Amino acid sequence: MTRSDLVEELAARFGQLTHRDAEFAVKTLLDAMGDALVRGHRIELRGFGSFSINRRPPRMGRNPRSGESVAIPEKRVPHFKPGKALREAVDARTQELLVKSELKT
Repeated sequence: MTRSDLVEELAARFGQLTHRDAEFAVKTLLDAMGDALVRGHRIELRGFGSFSINRRPPRMGRNPRSGESVAIPEKRVPHFKPGKALREAVDARTQELLVKSELKT
């Protein structure tokens, strides 16, 4: 699902929202989440999952072309951990789709 798909879904579910309002809502939400992660905060959406920042320590890497060693600096990267309800829903839906596809063959 892309950002525009999310905007379309939001506008379709809430008839009182114009496409522009739905687009603004999605942009505002994603900007707020991004800003919170930049500040080092953790975002927790009950039943969906949590977003946090993981630290990747500095390490020595290798240039695949030349084979020469390269120092890779420390990084902070976003990390998503799905919640239990989301994991179970995905698993159940995936199993359901597998059963349907097996019945067709």
